[in-house]
Amino acid sequence: MNNQQNSEVSAFVLMFQKGIWLFGILSWIFGLTDRSIALLSDGYLSAIDIVQLFTASFFFVSWLFLSPFLIATSQNRQKPEASP
Repeated sequence: MNNQQNSEVSAFVLMFQKGIWLFGILSWIFGLTDRSIALLSDGYLSAIDIVQLFTASFFFVSWLFLSPFLIATSQNRQKPEASP
């Protein structure tokens, strides 16, 4: 019974992590779109605007690398046993 509870809890935690990650993806896409529209709406590009856009893009790509899908697949792989 305890093993079943542990597997249910770990399945819930994994689903929760994936949900938060997907919500973060949507938030970053909205933020980048908003920043891009604001950048192009005044008619000129300033260095500050470009730095802000590149910074937001860097954090978005970093968020993509925090994918729980990648973590789950790497945990499911079995390491080959070393032979003596």
